[in-house]
Amino acid sequence: MFAPFMQDTWITAGIVAVIAALVGFFVVLRAAAFTAHAVPNAAFAGAAGAGLVGVSSLVGLGVFSLGGALLIGLLSRKGRHDAVTALTVALMLGLGALFLSWSTEYAPEIYSLLFGEVLGLSSQDVTTTAILGFACVAVLACVYRPLMLSSTLPEVAEARGIRQVRIDLLFLTLVALATTTAVPVVGALLMFTLMIGPPAAARALTRHPAPALTLGVLLALATVWIAIAASYQTDWPIGFFVGVISAAWYLLARAAAAVFRR
Repeated sequence: MFAPFMQDTWITAGIVAVIAALVGFFVVLRAAAFTAHAVPNAAFAGAAGAGLVGVSSLVGLGVFSLGGALLIGLLSRKGRHDAVTALTVALMLGLGALFLSWSTEYAPEIYSLLFGEVLGLSSQDVTTTAILGFACVAVLACVYRPLMLSSTLPEVAEARGIRQVRIDLLFLTLVALATTTAVPVVGALLMFTLMIGPPAAARALTRHPAPALTLGVLLALATVWIAIAASYQTDWPIGFFVGVISAAWYLLARAAAAVFRR
């Protein structure tokens, strides 16, 4: 489990966990879980399209993640957000299925982008994930204050000249960047789980931003590292352990919060 070839797996999964928890804090705060589900599905369609035309799957991931996020943001301005998001999910999954039907050569690789390919990552994967992760953290640091204000006190943000539409698009761009970073490692479905489970558990225990962010990161790291160890020992899918552990954190957090409020 701690063999040299596994070291890159531990490091890369840790980077992804940190990014997912940081962005996931705002996903939970803004009640944007459906959006966090839609954007990784757009990434899946992009990877399938990239495989079809013979370009890097990372390019397809980035283009479709950003395109899907901006599509949701722009169309939601003149329609119901939940309906627009649902239609975007349907469109992207349909495109992904179409692209895969046209080319079966890359199908196994593309399907791994749904469920992840954590074990056996290379040093190149570490480098790519670290660069994208650093970019994601840098963007988040730049927009943290206006994003926090618009997420908690939108009326005050508007009064201070912070345009809600602009912040919404920046937030969606951040989700797209986090998705591009994480999906090649943990897959679209696990990225959604990591962006919701640990941050939601942290928010159930504390409403203060700094402790919630810190606790969310720690829970996400514990989730992926325990899941990797359990998957390595049992040969069961890592997605099973990530899902179960994330749900367990949330249930335990809600139970603890209920006890402390008495």
